[in-house]
Amino acid sequence: MTTTSPLRSGTAGLALSVLVASLGTSAANVALPTIARDLDGTFSQTQWVALAYLLAMTATSLTVGYLGDLLGRRRILGIGVVIFTLAAALCALAPTLGVLIGARALQGVGAAVMMALPLARARDMVAPERLGRVMGLLGTTAAVGTASGPALGGLLITVAGWPAIFAAIAPLGVLVAVLTGMTDRDTSAASGPRRGFDIGGVLLLTAAVTFYALGVTSPGADESWPTVPLLGGAIVAAALFTLREARASPALLPPALLRTRDVSIGAVLNLIVGTVMMSTLVVGPFFLAGGLHLAPAAIGATMAAGPLASICAGVIAGRAVDRFGTRLMTTAGLSAMVVGALALALLPSWWGLIGYITGTVLLAPGYQLFLAANNTGVLSATPTEHRGVTSGLLGLSRNLGLVTGASVLAALFAAASGAAEIATASPEALTAALKVTFLVTAALLAGAALLSLAASRHTARARGTATPTTAR
Repeated sequence: MTTTSPLRSGTAGLALSVLVASLGTSAANVALPTIARDLDGTFSQTQWVALAYLLAMTATSLTVGYLGDLLGRRRILGIGVVIFTLAAALCALAPTLGVLIGARALQGVGAAVMMALPLARARDMVAPERLGRVMGLLGTTAAVGTASGPALGGLLITVAGWPAIFAAIAPLGVLVAVLTGMTDRDTSAASGPRRGFDIGGVLLLTAAVTFYALGVTSPGADESWPTVPLLGGAIVAAALFTLREARASPALLPPALLRTRDVSIGAVLNLIVGTVMMSTLVVGPFFLAGGLHLAPAAIGATMAAGPLASICAGVIAGRAVDRFGTRLMTTAGLSAMVVGALALALLPSWWGLIGYITGTVLLAPGYQLFLAANNTGVLSATPTEHRGVTSGLLGLSRNLGLVTGASVLAALFAAASGAAEIATASPEALTAALKVTFLVTAALLAGAALLSLAASRHTARARGTATPTTAR
């Protein structure tokens, strides 16, 4: 009892950490129109309330994992929770839009810690044969936060106004801090001599990620937004970061870690899947509103079908990973997502709303299976001293995928509709655009599945066995 109770409390704290960080994204987004009205902001200005959070979370994901390896993962997780909680309270008290945007950026830094380090802490705390279940649990709680955030946010706005969203999140942060502190002593930073801090690598990576995210994300309709210079800056910063990391000691992202096949391929797969999943969030509402003429309430209910299916599949997916192995289940999850993407491409033109819901419900369980298997496989292949930075790499690749999907696939959908403005596109044009978009995502996922299969076969040959469950 003395050993299992702290473990269960700690696991609950990790799951709640992911849930609260997910709530910080989804619950706040629904408040943007109300915030614009109350704080006298324009549409493009108010978008920065959401964008600042996403940018900060993306730009700092790898750095916070690195700090976890350097100073102790439990310690940095605790600091991240405190930052997130204090920033939520500051958001609730923000007197101006500028203060709110700054507080949201600070909250995004805390969210980066709360999304990345629970993966590393789970690997530290849980036996390898049960790690898949915990990863499935973390995926489930993330889906709960995504699904419940809009409804919770809408309710709190109705009852007490938009500050109530952040005021309600702050006590949850306190609870996360208590639960994550009820774990065994953290020894993740205790082995070997104290390493230095790669400040140059941190600055270059942050610049590269920030330039890229700003370059592909248009905060409003201002055509003067310098997309090309920003993307050029991202390329230059990324090249300089790569050159530095090849020579730096210590390195923020050790080249030897990227040469680990499971880690590098896992990060690439994570980016592809993040891109695809974001497309459902940005393309779906336009099709449901313009193609099927649904009311906002019906759109919200329809969009909840995918997260609800994810909630149901998460724990089952984790058990399947523990039973059948990470490599087989990664490929199986991607293959299931191909089926879901093809269903989203074809079924809505035949069955309308039922076809769209069927596609999202088919896509979501495959995503949960992939997430549990890929996270388990990548962290199982990572040396103990680099688990934090690997978790940060997974968070970075996921967030870059979300940013890319929100821009590139949304642009593809708009171009495929053939309309000058999406709002004026006909239902037939929107249905055709949906088909093109998800045929492209199906092709991306099929390529990812083939990459996963090839990696599995290569590893099996290298180890002299073709049984995927013998190695994680």
